[in-house]
Amino acid sequence: MASMGLSIDEQKAVERFRKAVVEPSQTKLVILDFWAEWCAPCKALAPVLEKVSADYAAKGVVLAKINVDEEQFIAAQFQVRSIPTVYAIFQGQPIADLTNARSESQLKAILDQLLAQLPVAGGEAGAPAGPSPAEIAQFVKMGEDALAAGDAMRAGSIFAQITEFAPDNAAAHAGLVRALVLEGRIEEARDAMAVIEADPKLAADPAVAPARAALELAGTKVDEGELASLRAAAKAAPEDMAAQFAFAEAAFAAGLRDEAADTLLAMVAADRDWNEGAARAKLLKIFEATGLEDEWVKGVRRRLSRILFG
Repeated sequence: MASMGLSIDEQKAVERFRKAVVEPSQTKLVILDFWAEWCAPCKALAPVLEKVSADYAAKGVVLAKINVDEEQFIAAQFQVRSIPTVYAIFQGQPIADLTNARSESQLKAILDQLLAQLPVAGGEAGAPAGPSPAEIAQFVKMGEDALAAGDAMRAGSIFAQITEFAPDNAAAHAGLVRALVLEGRIEEARDAMAVIEADPKLAADPAVAPARAALELAGTKVDEGELASLRAAAKAAPEDMAAQFAFAEAAFAAGLRDEAADTLLAMVAADRDWNEGAARAKLLKIFEATGLEDEWVKGVRRRLSRILFG
């Protein structure tokens, strides 16, 4: 894709495309997915593309995603008229239209045919090779994005696959724990954490801290009847900090993070020093477990800052 005669923004778009798609496609088979946030079929197809690309990573297949709203120039070059549109790219050129392959089996069948014919690094024509660190980082980001969107099942699937072909990746192990906690599969999360703790290198990695925090917070989960009782007690005695704190803990463990945050923020506003700042400390633990880049966390942190410094 030539850049002569293009505007500065168009040249930047071409450069981004070159790094994300053209360069990897020199030795890999790139699945290029054109999508948008508002596109429901795109979101339905995404887990299939992510799973297959992860399954075929050792065969030299990588996934690249182009948001058509953000990269309109690139989408226009490919004459994308509807989404999702999916191509197989090799050595900078589209070699197959994968758009109609909507199931895992259909997509794998086409990829098997292509890999048998192409000199893809890590494919049938060469020695098996695992995904590069950059490709692994891409998969980890997919998992984190799924977690941020609240799609625990999809996130868990992505992280579990990463741990298979990159067992030394602490972020993937930690992400799996957090995804299992979000799904409410606490015992499985504990088992996944035991795998981490058994490996000194994984256990010492800073990426594991949010997973530990998530497990710790999940330990306060109660049944619906007890949660209702804790809520009633907190509502009946708004000045009773212990009652407020107990309800906030249980609410977050039950997935009611808005109620938990509202309660803890109100506690900080009323008496930030109660129990050596326990409410603020609990909020910080929640931020860590959820992820500091999560949009919900960012919003609650702003509210906390206004209370503390406003």
